[in-house]
Amino acid sequence: MINRSVTRSALSGTVALAAIGLLVLLPPSPPAAADSRSDPAVRAPGLPRVPVIAGSPGVHGSAGSPGPHGSPGSSGSPGSHRSPRSVSAAHGPAAGAHGPASAPGADIDRALLYRPGTHARPRAGAPAPPELSALSWLVADARTGEVLAARDAHLKLPPASTLKTLFALTALPRLAEHSRHTVKEEELDDIGPGSSTVGIVGGESYEVADLWRGVFLSSGNDAVRALSAMNGGWDSTVAQMRKKARQLGALDTHVVSPDGYDAPGQVSSAYDLSVFARAGLASPEFVRYSSTVDAEFPGEGGIVNTNRLLSGEDGVEPYPGLIGVKNGFTSEAGYTLVAAAKRGGRTLVATVMNPQWGGVHAVYEEARELLDWGFAAGKRVVPVGTLKPPPPPVPPMPPTPPKPAGPGSSPMAKVAGAPPGARSVSVARAEEDDSGSGYLVPAVFVSAACLAAVGLFAVRRSGRRRRPEEEEIIH
Repeated sequence: MINRSVTRSALSGTVALAAIGLLVLLPPSPPAAADSRSDPAVRAPGLPRVPVIAGSPGVHGSAGSPGPHGSPGSSGSPGSHRSPRSVSAAHGPAAGAHGPASAPGADIDRALLYRPGTHARPRAGAPAPPELSALSWLVADARTGEVLAARDAHLKLPPASTLKTLFALTALPRLAEHSRHTVKEEELDDIGPGSSTVGIVGGESYEVADLWRGVFLSSGNDAVRALSAMNGGWDSTVAQMRKKARQLGALDTHVVSPDGYDAPGQVSSAYDLSVFARAGLASPEFVRYSSTVDAEFPGEGGIVNTNRLLSGEDGVEPYPGLIGVKNGFTSEAGYTLVAAAKRGGRTLVATVMNPQWGGVHAVYEEARELLDWGFAAGKRVVPVGTLKPPPPPVPPMPPTPPKPAGPGSSPMAKVAGAPPGARSVSVARAEEDDSGSGYLVPAVFVSAACLAAVGLFAVRRSGRRRRPEEEEIIH
């Protein structure tokens, strides 16, 4: 009986040793992959965590935060109504009065300009913005893009020929100004009745620079037709202009007719037109054409810029330091104007859409008032918006696939208390070594245990054959 117990103990110990050897050979369980959808701390590499600021857009229920579709939150925007035009005024100390000013545009509420009414936040000592009759207007700093004041900035209205600013932004870089184009009769067939023209004749050859002067000075829809033909055609130009508007963040604009002629569904806004003007000021060609007062045009003699605030025609006093940019008129749009002026090292952009009183020159006088106010207010106003497009959203980090286990890794590393960092290094080194030496010791260990078990089993069987009667007695 003692002999049988010893044999059983030896077999049990051998089986246990074999089991431990198999555990050594088993690879460790792969770690769970991080899921950026469920873990907000998982972000793209190198990007800092964005803090959540109370009152910022997108934080619902905070005081002064915008509700859905840009509507005010539960407490509304700060300030009281100073006039029937709903002027939002700044309250409290001026920014930077008790410490360094924040980065430009860091605390600008982009949703504010989507709210109806007039928005201006003059600091102490700054003049109040002018009372204008235009359905929509805006004045901004061209360098920083900061909107100083605006009324219904995103109201979608017919733009008339001010839409030619977007046409120029789209086609100017694509057409060499000294190349020539022979105009075909069919290119001029669809010019709308009552359109302004510069006098292009079918069959004649024109230099591209002359055609652009026809666009900016005479607001010639015939010149737009000729340039569009060079630019890939009318429909292609429409598609390019729509894409350009989206790239600039001008989402109120829908282009149907590149020349700005009234068309069903064609709209823009004071905000978008100001964005186009600001972008145009970065182009030397755009500035040169839009600031030209008069020029010679082939077959027509002299032409004069129809922007009275620039040329001083029809009794309108020219504005000092005016750069351009573009005026317009249609029966649907009324009078529209985008103007830029420079004074004392500062450039402002003012857009006025459809004044409701004051006659045919009201659009120029209201733009003059906006520019005067912007230059007088200087830095004593808190911006109410920005012409810069919003930054693109940070894409979510894709889930990390599980890393295949290396040949040398095993759960024994955890049992031994090895730190995670050391384990990662050993796995990496095992992956680099393709010789398979990590399996050698465990394989020898298991083989020896198995051989020992077979030997003990054989000894036990031979003992049974020699003394069967003794075993019966013992039992």
